[in-house]
Amino acid sequence: MINVKLKRWIPRLVGLAVVAGIAAFLVINKPWKKGETPITFQTVAVGKGSIAAQVTANGTLSARGTVLVGAQVSGRVTEIRADFNDQVKKGQIIAKLDASVLQAQIDSAVASLAVAQANVSKGLVAVADAERQFKRQKVLQEQQLIAGAVVEAAEVAYDTARAALVATRAQVAQAQANVAQAKLNLSYATIYSPVDGVVLSRAVDVGQTVAASLSAPTLFTIAEDLARMQIDTAVAEADVGRLTEGMKATFTVDAFPGKTFEGVVRQVRNAPTTTSGVVTYDAVIDVDNADKSLRPGMTANVTFVLAHVADAIKIPNAALRFKPTREQMAALREQLGMPPRGSGSDGSGRRGSGARGNRGSEGGGRPEGASGGSGQSGGGRRDFGDKKPVYLLEDGKPKLVLVKPGLTDGSATEMVEGDLKPGDLLITEISGVDKPARRVGAF
Repeated sequence: MINVKLKRWIPRLVGLAVVAGIAAFLVINKPWKKGETPITFQTVAVGKGSIAAQVTANGTLSARGTVLVGAQVSGRVTEIRADFNDQVKKGQIIAKLDASVLQAQIDSAVASLAVAQANVSKGLVAVADAERQFKRQKVLQEQQLIAGAVVEAAEVAYDTARAALVATRAQVAQAQANVAQAKLNLSYATIYSPVDGVVLSRAVDVGQTVAASLSAPTLFTIAEDLARMQIDTAVAEADVGRLTEGMKATFTVDAFPGKTFEGVVRQVRNAPTTTSGVVTYDAVIDVDNADKSLRPGMTANVTFVLAHVADAIKIPNAALRFKPTREQMAALREQLGMPPRGSGSDGSGRRGSGARGNRGSEGGGRPEGASGGSGQSGGGRRDFGDKKPVYLLEDGKPKLVLVKPGLTDGSATEMVEGDLKPGDLLITEISGVDKPARRVGAF
């Protein structure tokens, strides 16, 4: 009888046990709670190394001294004695023009000079004759043999002959100048190098005719010394105020990938250049090119080093920009078991003072430098003075640390004061909360 009753209760007991297990599972895991998903953190590591504040710009390499050699007279090119990349000396003949036309101009000028000189001789004879006639008429007047009008006419003829002689002598001077000009033009038919240097470009060939009627056409471009070059950079107006003469700069060129060259700022020119509404200024950089590896016209990617710290604790700027929302902090307290605000430990897990050596201090109250603000952990803004908050991931939970930033290079910032060490993981994003994160700028 007892065995029969026991057999009846065994299925009932098993059913009660299953129901109790399901109930316990539901109570512990709470699957009905809306939106509960695992919280994950995106982090970046604190680093250590050199950091530099920099200004970047693009520029073009050129020789410090470049001479455009042109032709002052027109003519056909008969000789070319210098070519691309040739080394030339000052006074060296590098080209010649056809001199036949110029020689004909000299011959014409010489002939004109001869005519002018002959006219001077003729004028001398005319002056001497007019003088004799004037003197003879004057003697006859004294003897009262002729009228006074005859004497006056002789005097006028004498003065006219002398004036004509002066004019013919001026014509001689003019003819002599024309001869000198024609000879000078002939000398221009031979093109000389004005400086010691290297030929960068040649714009003419033998048989080509150059016309110099309005302006001197360029035949050659000569660089004085490629061992000393310069870079003309276009620096944005927002950065030009931080550049000074004598500042060091580094640059790279596409021709030598991976190699960095050095230069020194010689001049920051005041003349602005406006392109599509963007104002830039030319910062001229002197470059030592003793090995002649750099070439004129190369594009240089220039970096001006404003300041440099050799051994700095580097905080990625993404961590400085991150700020959790109130929804995120509420989810963290609930899902990670973090204590609520005012419970003796800040719900955000922030540290007491944010100074060096205070890691693990989770006592109540605000961090040093925090004002009353809104009292919201991560939701309201607080005044931390010259410090900024970052969130350290420690034991799977975020902890607020105050740091004083220093030099920045745009991607990382030097930590001047703060309780962080290389390798620490700083939070840049939180996911897995009920509401999406709201990105707020750094403060």
